[in-house]
Amino acid sequence: MEPSPSSPGKPRSARPERSEQSKGLIYAVLAYALWGALPLYFLLLAPSGAFEIVAWRVLFSLVFCVLLIMVTRKWRSFRALLRRPRIVFTMGLAGLLIFVNWQTYVFAALSGHVVEAALGYFINPIVTVFLGVILLREKLRLLQWVAVGISLGAVVVLTVGYGSLPWVSLILAFSFGFYGLIKKRVGRDVDAVAGLTLETVWLAPIAVVQLIVVASVSGLTFGTVSTWHTVGLLAAGVVTAVPLLFFAAAARRLPLTYMGLIQYFAPILQFLVGVFVLLEPMPPERWVGFGLVWLALVVLTTDMVLTGRAPRRDSLEPA
Repeated sequence: MEPSPSSPGKPRSARPERSEQSKGLIYAVLAYALWGALPLYFLLLAPSGAFEIVAWRVLFSLVFCVLLIMVTRKWRSFRALLRRPRIVFTMGLAGLLIFVNWQTYVFAALSGHVVEAALGYFINPIVTVFLGVILLREKLRLLQWVAVGISLGAVVVLTVGYGSLPWVSLILAFSFGFYGLIKKRVGRDVDAVAGLTLETVWLAPIAVVQLIVVASVSGLTFGTVSTWHTVGLLAAGVVTAVPLLFFAAAARRLPLTYMGLIQYFAPILQFLVGVFVLLEPMPPERWVGFGLVWLALVVLTTDMVLTGRAPRRDSLEPA
Protein backbone atom coordinates (compact mmCIF):
# COMPACT_ATOMS: atom_id res chain seq x y z
CA MET A 1 0.00 0.00 0.00
CA GLU A 2 1.41 3.40 -1.01
CA PRO A 3 1.59 6.06 1.67
CA SER A 4 -1.00 8.80 1.45
CA PRO A 5 0.14 12.39 0.85
CA SER A 6 -0.21 13.06 4.55
CA SER A 7 1.57 9.94 5.72
CA PRO A 8 5.07 10.22 7.19
CA GLY A 9 6.47 7.76 4.63
CA LYS A 10 7.21 10.50 2.13
CA PRO A 11 7.93 14.04 3.33
CA ARG A 12 5.70 16.54 1.62
CA SER A 13 8.50 19.07 1.33
CA ALA A 14 10.95 16.84 -0.59
CA ARG A 15 9.74 17.74 -4.07
CA PRO A 16 9.44 21.51 -3.47
CA GLU A 17 12.94 21.45 -1.94
CA ARG A 18 14.35 19.72 -5.02
CA SER A 19 12.51 22.20 -7.21
CA GLU A 20 14.00 25.13 -5.30
CA GLN A 21 17.48 23.64 -5.61
CA SER A 22 16.98 23.21 -9.36
CA LYS A 23 16.01 26.87 -9.62
CA GLY A 24 19.03 27.78 -7.52
CA LEU A 25 21.31 25.85 -9.84
CA ILE A 26 19.88 27.70 -12.86
CA TYR A 27 20.34 31.07 -11.14
CA ALA A 28 23.93 30.18 -10.18
CA VAL A 29 24.87 29.07 -13.69
CA LEU A 30 23.32 32.23 -15.15
CA ALA A 31 25.20 34.44 -12.68
CA TYR A 32 28.59 32.86 -13.30
CA ALA A 33 28.00 32.60 -17.07
CA LEU A 34 27.33 36.35 -17.21
CA TRP A 35 30.44 37.06 -15.14
CA GLY A 36 32.45 34.73 -17.37
CA ALA A 37 31.32 36.55 -20.52
CA LEU A 38 32.17 40.04 -19.22
CA PRO A 39 35.44 40.33 -21.22
CA LEU A 40 33.49 40.05 -24.48
CA TYR A 41 31.04 42.72 -23.30
CA PHE A 42 33.83 45.15 -22.48
CA LEU A 43 35.51 44.51 -25.84
CA LEU A 44 32.24 45.42 -27.57
CA LEU A 45 32.47 48.87 -25.95
CA ALA A 46 35.52 49.87 -28.01
CA PRO A 47 36.75 52.53 -28.59
CA SER A 48 35.91 53.43 -24.97
CA GLY A 49 38.88 53.05 -22.64
CA ALA A 50 38.94 51.39 -19.23
CA PHE A 51 38.65 54.69 -17.32
CA GLU A 52 35.51 55.74 -19.18
CA ILE A 53 33.89 52.30 -19.05
CA VAL A 54 34.40 51.92 -15.30
CA ALA A 55 33.12 55.44 -14.61
CA TRP A 56 29.91 54.80 -16.56
CA ARG A 57 29.63 51.39 -14.92
CA VAL A 58 29.65 53.02 -11.49
CA LEU A 59 27.12 55.72 -12.38
CA PHE A 60 24.70 53.49 -14.29
CA SER A 61 24.93 50.79 -11.62
CA LEU A 62 23.90 53.41 -9.08
CA VAL A 63 20.95 54.48 -11.24
CA PHE A 64 19.84 50.89 -11.83
CA CYS A 65 20.10 49.99 -8.12
CA VAL A 66 18.10 53.07 -7.10
CA LEU A 67 15.40 52.05 -9.59
CA LEU A 68 15.40 48.53 -8.16
CA ILE A 69 15.01 49.85 -4.63
CA MET A 70 12.10 52.01 -5.79
CA VAL A 71 10.39 49.15 -7.64
CA THR A 72 10.81 46.71 -4.74
CA ARG A 73 9.79 49.40 -2.22
CA LYS A 74 12.82 48.89 -0.01
CA TRP A 75 13.51 52.58 0.64
CA ARG A 76 12.65 52.22 4.32
CA SER A 77 15.18 49.44 4.94
CA PHE A 78 17.78 51.27 2.84
CA ARG A 79 17.30 54.49 4.84
CA ALA A 80 17.73 52.43 8.00
CA LEU A 81 21.15 51.36 6.72
CA LEU A 82 22.11 54.99 6.13
CA ARG A 83 21.54 55.65 9.84
CA ARG A 84 24.25 53.12 10.72
CA PRO A 85 27.60 54.90 10.23
CA ARG A 86 29.69 51.76 10.68
CA ILE A 87 27.96 50.03 7.78
CA VAL A 88 28.04 53.16 5.61
CA PHE A 89 31.80 53.65 6.04
CA THR A 90 32.50 49.93 5.76
CA MET A 91 30.68 49.85 2.43
CA GLY A 92 32.70 52.88 1.35
CA LEU A 93 35.92 50.94 1.91
CA ALA A 94 34.40 47.97 0.09
CA GLY A 95 33.53 50.32 -2.77
CA LEU A 96 37.14 51.48 -3.12
CA LEU A 97 38.34 47.89 -3.30
CA ILE A 98 35.76 46.88 -5.89
CA PHE A 99 36.65 50.04 -7.86
CA VAL A 100 40.28 48.90 -8.03
CA ASN A 101 39.04 45.44 -8.99
CA TRP A 102 36.78 46.74 -11.78
CA GLN A 103 39.44 49.09 -13.12
CA THR A 104 42.00 46.29 -13.27
CA TYR A 105 39.57 43.81 -14.80
CA VAL A 106 38.40 46.15 -17.57
CA PHE A 107 42.01 47.11 -18.31
CA ALA A 108 42.85 43.40 -18.57
CA ALA A 109 39.94 42.75 -20.93
CA LEU A 110 40.87 45.64 -23.22
CA SER A 111 44.63 45.04 -23.25
CA GLY A 112 44.79 41.33 -24.04
CA HIS A 113 45.17 40.01 -20.48
CA VAL A 114 41.92 38.04 -20.13
CA VAL A 115 43.79 34.82 -19.30
CA GLU A 116 45.72 36.65 -16.57
CA ALA A 117 42.42 38.02 -15.22
CA ALA A 118 40.98 34.49 -15.17
CA LEU A 119 44.02 33.39 -13.16
CA GLY A 120 43.20 36.08 -10.59
CA TYR A 121 39.76 34.60 -9.99
CA PHE A 122 41.12 31.05 -9.95
CA ILE A 123 43.49 31.92 -7.11
CA ASN A 124 41.00 34.14 -5.27
CA PRO A 125 39.64 31.31 -3.03
CA ILE A 126 43.21 30.44 -2.04
CA VAL A 127 44.02 34.10 -1.37
CA THR A 128 40.89 34.28 0.81
CA VAL A 129 42.16 31.33 2.85
CA PHE A 130 45.59 33.00 3.11
CA LEU A 131 44.08 36.29 4.29
CA GLY A 132 42.05 34.39 6.87
CA VAL A 133 45.30 33.12 8.38
CA ILE A 134 47.09 36.48 8.30
CA LEU A 135 44.27 38.79 9.38
CA LEU A 136 41.76 36.60 11.23
CA ARG A 137 44.31 34.18 12.69
CA GLU A 138 42.38 31.22 11.38
CA LYS A 139 44.10 27.84 11.60
CA LEU A 140 44.50 25.91 8.37
CA ARG A 141 44.00 22.20 7.96
CA LEU A 142 46.71 20.13 6.25
CA LEU A 143 45.08 20.14 2.80
CA GLN A 144 44.60 23.91 2.98
CA TRP A 145 48.31 24.38 3.69
CA VAL A 146 49.10 22.09 0.75
CA ALA A 147 46.83 24.18 -1.52
CA VAL A 148 48.48 27.44 -0.41
CA GLY A 149 51.94 25.96 -0.94
CA ILE A 150 51.11 24.73 -4.44
CA SER A 151 49.66 28.16 -5.28
CA LEU A 152 52.85 29.91 -4.20
CA GLY A 153 54.77 27.53 -6.44
CA ALA A 154 52.41 28.42 -9.29
CA VAL A 155 53.07 32.14 -8.79
CA VAL A 156 56.82 31.49 -8.97
CA VAL A 157 56.44 29.50 -12.21
CA LEU A 158 54.18 32.16 -13.74
CA THR A 159 56.55 34.94 -12.66
CA VAL A 160 59.38 33.20 -14.50
CA GLY A 161 57.10 32.69 -17.51
CA TYR A 162 55.87 36.29 -17.64
CA GLY A 163 59.25 37.75 -16.77
CA SER A 164 57.59 39.61 -13.89
CA LEU A 165 54.94 39.05 -11.25
CA PRO A 166 51.45 38.46 -12.72
CA TRP A 167 50.29 41.81 -11.35
CA VAL A 168 46.84 41.74 -12.95
CA SER A 169 46.09 38.37 -11.35
CA LEU A 170 47.42 39.38 -7.94
CA ILE A 171 45.61 42.74 -7.87
CA LEU A 172 42.32 41.07 -8.83
CA ALA A 173 42.74 38.25 -6.32
CA PHE A 174 43.80 40.40 -3.37
CA SER A 175 41.40 43.30 -4.01
CA PHE A 176 38.52 40.83 -4.17
CA GLY A 177 39.88 38.87 -1.21
CA PHE A 178 39.92 41.99 0.99
CA TYR A 179 36.52 42.95 -0.43
CA GLY A 180 35.16 39.59 0.73
CA LEU A 181 36.59 40.07 4.22
CA ILE A 182 34.97 43.50 4.50
CA LYS A 183 31.62 42.18 3.27
CA LYS A 184 31.88 39.46 5.91
CA ARG A 185 31.92 42.18 8.59
CA VAL A 186 28.53 43.49 7.53
CA GLY A 187 27.18 39.96 7.15
CA ARG A 188 23.50 39.70 6.39
CA ASP A 189 22.76 43.30 7.35
CA VAL A 190 23.25 44.39 3.73
CA ASP A 191 21.75 42.56 0.76
CA ALA A 192 23.27 42.55 -2.74
CA VAL A 193 21.35 45.54 -4.12
CA ALA A 194 21.68 47.70 -1.01
CA GLY A 195 25.39 46.89 -0.83
CA LEU A 196 26.03 47.79 -4.47
CA THR A 197 23.98 50.97 -4.02
CA LEU A 198 26.03 52.12 -1.03
CA GLU A 199 29.29 51.24 -2.77
CA THR A 200 28.40 53.16 -5.92
CA VAL A 201 27.16 56.16 -3.91
CA TRP A 202 30.67 56.44 -2.49
CA LEU A 203 32.25 55.87 -5.89
CA ALA A 204 30.03 58.28 -7.86
CA PRO A 205 32.19 61.40 -7.15
CA ILE A 206 35.32 59.47 -8.22
CA ALA A 207 33.54 58.35 -11.39
CA VAL A 208 32.54 61.93 -12.22
CA VAL A 209 36.12 63.16 -11.74
CA GLN A 210 37.35 60.29 -13.88
CA LEU A 211 34.95 61.26 -16.69
CA ILE A 212 36.10 64.89 -16.48
CA VAL A 213 39.73 63.76 -16.84
CA VAL A 214 38.90 61.50 -19.80
CA ALA A 215 36.89 64.31 -21.45
CA SER A 216 39.77 66.76 -21.10
CA VAL A 217 42.47 64.34 -22.28
CA SER A 218 40.99 62.22 -25.06
CA GLY A 219 37.29 63.07 -25.16
CA LEU A 220 34.30 60.96 -24.12
CA THR A 221 32.95 58.32 -26.48
CA PHE A 222 29.50 58.17 -24.88
CA GLY A 223 26.91 59.34 -27.40
CA THR A 224 29.49 59.98 -30.14
CA VAL A 225 30.22 56.56 -31.68
CA SER A 226 26.89 54.90 -32.48
CA THR A 227 23.48 54.24 -31.00
CA TRP A 228 24.41 50.66 -30.10
CA HIS A 229 27.63 51.78 -28.45
CA THR A 230 25.67 54.23 -26.30
CA VAL A 231 23.15 51.51 -25.42
CA GLY A 232 26.06 49.24 -24.50
CA LEU A 233 27.45 51.79 -22.06
CA LEU A 234 23.98 52.44 -20.63
CA ALA A 235 23.62 48.70 -20.04
CA ALA A 236 26.66 48.68 -17.75
CA GLY A 237 24.42 49.07 -14.71
CA VAL A 238 22.23 46.14 -15.72
CA VAL A 239 25.26 43.99 -16.58
CA THR A 240 26.69 44.71 -13.13
CA ALA A 241 23.55 44.24 -11.03
CA VAL A 242 21.73 41.35 -12.74
CA PRO A 243 24.41 38.69 -12.04
CA LEU A 244 24.45 39.83 -8.41
CA LEU A 245 20.68 39.33 -8.20
CA PHE A 246 20.97 35.89 -9.80
CA PHE A 247 23.74 35.04 -7.35
CA ALA A 248 21.66 36.16 -4.37
CA ALA A 249 18.71 34.06 -5.59
CA ALA A 250 20.99 31.04 -6.02
CA ALA A 251 22.63 31.47 -2.61
CA ARG A 252 19.21 31.37 -0.91
CA ARG A 253 18.35 28.05 -2.59
CA LEU A 254 21.61 26.09 -2.82
CA PRO A 255 23.86 24.63 -0.12
CA LEU A 256 27.02 26.68 0.28
CA THR A 257 29.13 23.71 -0.84
CA TYR A 258 27.41 23.79 -4.23
CA MET A 259 28.07 27.51 -4.53
CA GLY A 260 31.71 26.91 -3.66
CA LEU A 261 32.05 24.45 -6.52
CA ILE A 262 30.09 26.45 -9.10
CA GLN A 263 32.21 29.57 -8.48
CA TYR A 264 34.94 28.17 -10.75
CA PHE A 265 32.56 28.35 -13.72
CA ALA A 266 33.27 32.07 -14.27
CA PRO A 267 37.09 31.93 -14.47
CA ILE A 268 36.86 28.76 -16.58
CA LEU A 269 34.72 30.67 -19.08
CA GLN A 270 37.09 33.65 -18.95
CA PHE A 271 40.04 31.34 -19.56
CA LEU A 272 38.31 29.70 -22.54
CA VAL A 273 37.41 33.11 -23.97
CA GLY A 274 40.99 34.32 -23.59
CA VAL A 275 42.62 31.23 -25.11
CA PHE A 276 40.17 30.10 -27.78
CA VAL A 277 38.23 33.25 -28.74
CA LEU A 278 40.78 36.02 -28.25
CA LEU A 279 43.74 33.71 -29.00
CA GLU A 280 45.94 35.01 -26.19
CA PRO A 281 49.33 33.25 -26.05
CA MET A 282 49.76 30.24 -23.74
CA PRO A 283 53.44 29.19 -23.75
CA PRO A 284 54.37 25.93 -21.96
CA GLU A 285 55.44 27.59 -18.70
CA ARG A 286 52.06 29.31 -18.46
CA TRP A 287 50.27 25.96 -18.88
CA VAL A 288 52.47 24.59 -16.07
CA GLY A 289 51.57 27.53 -13.83
CA PHE A 290 47.86 27.19 -14.53
CA GLY A 291 48.12 23.43 -14.00
CA LEU A 292 49.56 24.03 -10.53
CA VAL A 293 46.76 26.49 -9.73
CA TRP A 294 44.15 23.97 -10.84
CA LEU A 295 45.84 21.27 -8.75
CA ALA A 296 45.71 23.60 -5.73
CA LEU A 297 42.00 24.18 -6.36
CA VAL A 298 41.38 20.42 -6.54
CA VAL A 299 43.13 20.03 -3.17
CA LEU A 300 41.18 22.95 -1.67
CA THR A 301 37.87 21.65 -3.05
CA THR A 302 38.61 18.16 -1.72
CA ASP A 303 39.19 19.63 1.73
CA MET A 304 35.98 21.63 1.41
CA VAL A 305 33.92 18.56 0.49
CA LEU A 306 35.52 16.33 3.12
CA THR A 307 34.87 18.82 5.92
CA GLY A 308 31.43 19.86 4.65
CA ARG A 309 32.52 23.48 4.48
CA ALA A 310 32.82 25.96 1.66
CA PRO A 311 34.53 29.30 1.05
CA ARG A 312 32.72 32.28 2.48
CA ARG A 313 29.71 33.28 0.46
CA ASP A 314 31.11 36.79 0.17
CA SER A 315 34.18 35.40 -1.60
CA LEU A 316 32.13 33.67 -4.30
CA GLU A 317 31.08 36.75 -6.27
CA PRO A 318 33.35 37.79 -9.07
CA ALA A 319 33.54 41.35 -10.26
